[in-house]
Amino acid sequence: MVTKVPPRPAAPRRIAARLPRLLLAAGVAATALTAVPQVSAPSAHAADGDAKSGGTTLTVAVSQSVDSLSPFLAQKLVSTSIHRLAYEYLTNYDAKDAKPIPGLATEWKPSADKLTWTYTIRKDSKWSDGKQATAEDAAWTFNKMMTDENAATANGSFTANFKKVTAPDPQTLVIELKKPQATMTALDVPIVPKHVWETVGDFSKFNNDQQFPVVGNGPFVITDFKVDQYIKMKPNKSFWRGAPQFDELVFKYYKDGDAAVAALQKGEVSFVPNLTPAQADALKSMKNIKVNDAPGRRFFALATNPGARSKDGKTFGNGHPALLDPAVRKALFLAVDRTTIVDKVFQGRAVEGEGYIPPRFESYFWKPSAEQKRGYDPAKAAQLLDQAGYKKNGEGKRAGKDGRALDFRILCHATDPNDKATAKYLQEWWGELGIGLKVECLDNVGDPWTKGDYDLAFDGWSVNPDPDYVLSIHTCGTLPATPKDTGATDNFICDQQFDALYAQQAVEYDAAKRADLVKQMQSRLYDTGYMNIMAYPNAVEAYRTDQIKTITTMPAAAGNLWGQDGYWSWWSAEPATSAAGSESGSDGGSSTGVIVGIGAAVVVVVGIGIFLGIRRRSTADDRE
Repeated sequence: MVTKVPPRPAAPRRIAARLPRLLLAAGVAATALTAVPQVSAPSAHAADGDAKSGGTTLTVAVSQSVDSLSPFLAQKLVSTSIHRLAYEYLTNYDAKDAKPIPGLATEWKPSADKLTWTYTIRKDSKWSDGKQATAEDAAWTFNKMMTDENAATANGSFTANFKKVTAPDPQTLVIELKKPQATMTALDVPIVPKHVWETVGDFSKFNNDQQFPVVGNGPFVITDFKVDQYIKMKPNKSFWRGAPQFDELVFKYYKDGDAAVAALQKGEVSFVPNLTPAQADALKSMKNIKVNDAPGRRFFALATNPGARSKDGKTFGNGHPALLDPAVRKALFLAVDRTTIVDKVFQGRAVEGEGYIPPRFESYFWKPSAEQKRGYDPAKAAQLLDQAGYKKNGEGKRAGKDGRALDFRILCHATDPNDKATAKYLQEWWGELGIGLKVECLDNVGDPWTKGDYDLAFDGWSVNPDPDYVLSIHTCGTLPATPKDTGATDNFICDQQFDALYAQQAVEYDAAKRADLVKQMQSRLYDTGYMNIMAYPNAVEAYRTDQIKTITTMPAAAGNLWGQDGYWSWWSAEPATSAAGSESGSDGGSSTGVIVGIGAAVVVVVGIGIFLGIRRRSTADDRE
């Protein structure tokens, strides 16, 4: 029996998705950016917001632990992905091409000097407890981040330049800036309900995980959570865009990737991300399973401890002092064969890494010049170490002038086979140089990382169309206030030249000029040697076509499903079974599980001199 298509709504809905944020080019007169109603809404969603399927559950396997369910603290990808489903942002990203479109705000416009931005808040967004979502909620969210440093832990870079935020009326939000800010249509900040959150005391300790359901205004409502077990969500039936069609969305934790794949094969889960090449190859030939292999939005990197420090000038941690020497960092990178990592570890399902921004984001993608590039050259690496005074002893081991051997530790994610496979190559390549490497694979690398108790670490972030956030986490301002605090910094990098370039790009409205500044920042990051981007992995994932009939990738052409800059995949997913529970098609859906885009349901954004940009490891782009 084929699932019946629910009737289209009598009045067309508007699609609001925020991909890159719109930035008005410098010198262009202020023009309101207004969403044009779409011609038709996706048929998978009912006009009245009610889910049409009977008892259907979409289960997503995840391997990353939730750091916090508080939008003010969460930085990991799994957590920020949950928040995109539970809360609206002012703007969203178009699933088709990542252009900015309305979210909680239906339109926005800057003043002539671009120091005041006015947003019109939609009238048809309600919190899941029935109360109206208003401009006051947005103003309270931003003001809290501006006045409480704990509330600014995750996304403080977006409000650091805010001078004043007010809500003159329920549908009007006004943000006054200290200086121009290029991310005003790319504010990746979940808006929370004031009437719920104003009772919270210490924002540094409140994890939003004790009382359910959690009040939100996104397409899903968080209904239950157990640490390293699951997160459960139900459709928000009052969601203005229409309720999701699955009756429940479950994110189920699997420490072992093979166990998650086995669960997919048995039909115990609907979707598995981050497949290894071997897993993807094995699943391709299986009935009722579709493998999606698309260009990724993440990078896979080797990070060095630059000497953990806090804003008060104190150093902490136990990083190896030899890594403070640029010659050592450069030698290590010269002894990394990126081509082998792409070919052997990822088996061709990746692109060789160079700059900080993946090639998927073409306008910001950077490559080093021929003179600047550090290719695989172990002989040159050995020469550099000899010249810097790290000579080999009689046993073939290198040591510094202080007599301390070049024996390093590297933090490895226990759930990531790519970390483990790459580590073996590093042990071989660096061992030939006389450098030792101890691989420390942990379930939670966050604890030693934030304490500075590491030498090297496998690092990775999901990058948003606007790179502001993933660049900000390498600025001095994101260091922890004291050694006892936790900052938004990724790797304790604090470089004055990098900071100066970051400050310039943050106020640059001209698209070409800003892109050039972002490329200069990547060049500086490359030259310092603190971050070695080894590869840009593909998004390799799989889902059951006898459970999911259609689902939206982002971008629509050759895009990913997990970790999107929006909620499109899980919001759009249509069950492959009817309300009666029968299969959708005689073959169980094995040939009908087509990945589709939003199609006609795309908002047209009208404006003059638009610059596209967005942020976050998606957003947060979270440490994985």
